[in-house]
Amino acid sequence: MRSSFIIAATSSGSGKTTLSLGLMNVLRQRNIKVQPFKCGPDYIDTQYHRIATGRDSINLDLFMASESHVRDLFDFYSSSSQVNIIEGAMGMFDGFDGKRGSAADIARKLNIPIILLVNAASTSYSVAATIYGFTHFCPDVKVAGVIFNRVASVNHFAFLEDACKATGMTCFGYIRKNELLQTPSRHLGLSLESQSEIERFIEAAACEVKNTVDIDRLLKATIVQDREIKIPATEKRNRTVAVARDEAFNFIYPANLAAFRADLIFFSPLHDKMLPKADLVYLPGGYPELFADALNKNIEMRKAIKTFADENGMILAECGGMIYLTEEIDRKKMCGIFPVKTTMINVRLKLGYRKVVFDNFEISGHEFHYSDVEDTIGLPSIARQYNIRGKEVTTPIYRYKNVIAGYTHLYWAETDIFNLWKK
Repeated sequence: MRSSFIIAATSSGSGKTTLSLGLMNVLRQRNIKVQPFKCGPDYIDTQYHRIATGRDSINLDLFMASESHVRDLFDFYSSSSQVNIIEGAMGMFDGFDGKRGSAADIARKLNIPIILLVNAASTSYSVAATIYGFTHFCPDVKVAGVIFNRVASVNHFAFLEDACKATGMTCFGYIRKNELLQTPSRHLGLSLESQSEIERFIEAAACEVKNTVDIDRLLKATIVQDREIKIPATEKRNRTVAVARDEAFNFIYPANLAAFRADLIFFSPLHDKMLPKADLVYLPGGYPELFADALNKNIEMRKAIKTFADENGMILAECGGMIYLTEEIDRKKMCGIFPVKTTMINVRLKLGYRKVVFDNFEISGHEFHYSDVEDTIGLPSIARQYNIRGKEVTTPIYRYKNVIAGYTHLYWAETDIFNLWKK
């Protein structure tokens, strides 16, 4: 028996991250083992979760993974915790296709309750209609109770609590309107300065939650029956994978790392001078544009990666990792494996789920970037990509010898990523 729940909200910007981090950190302060999860493909909230709990946060995504895989992930990672907190994405019913993949959909498939967070700014008793609608729209989704955010005063909360009671829902408390609870910029990187700001925010959120949310009552109301967990035996490969992980490269799905079934060596393209000896080098996404000067100055590492590529070494690079393999980022020299240049100037956000189809392999992923490549010679793409509507998108996947790179963050926890190099 353990407590498990999803924090969902009526819309984006309602304060899910504030409540999630506050709860996670308060429970950690009580020496309670908390396992964090995130609905959808988000990399940044999961990094906040890790700082708040000290544990890797696991993405639960029903587009990139099957329902059985999502359930297995949840069962496996929740088995060693006392409380499991899943932070939802967008509004409670917002998925990649209608309700599919939404917080409500995942709650129903995992058979766990939802804590509904309601933004109470500039409203009072009218929230009754909102609560009633969200809790009755899908009768097979259990909502254990409500928490209000951006509450102006104790008197304001009294009106909100009355509105909640009128719907028959339990109210677990509220979070005050507080200028200190401004979510840190989602484009900070993991420098010491940014981590200090994130830690300050988590502490402020935990302080608010501790004072005005009935945490014990919430945990009691969200106890779920443990399921029998079957962990399949997996044979480890006789391979070594070098994984770039530092302030510039940190968009990593823990489930992907586990799926390598290999010995992992972590290294830093920012700080290390030598590339570890490995069968495969993995360059994940991150913020290379914020650290372009430092990456440019680390000539030894850039040369080592270029030499590894020229000698037929296997490299998998995603988004920021791919950028690092181009000739330059806005005139800052990078590894020069691909004869294209990257720019952050006058670019627009590109994002969305992707199906990536190679000649002998198909995989899902997610594209999210503000940069763009300047390809003056028209490098061919080795794969075709499609959005959730099945419409082809123009985002390329590049290949040089055994180097495969593109903007799309791939999810391979259910498959064998080494199939990319099979002919």
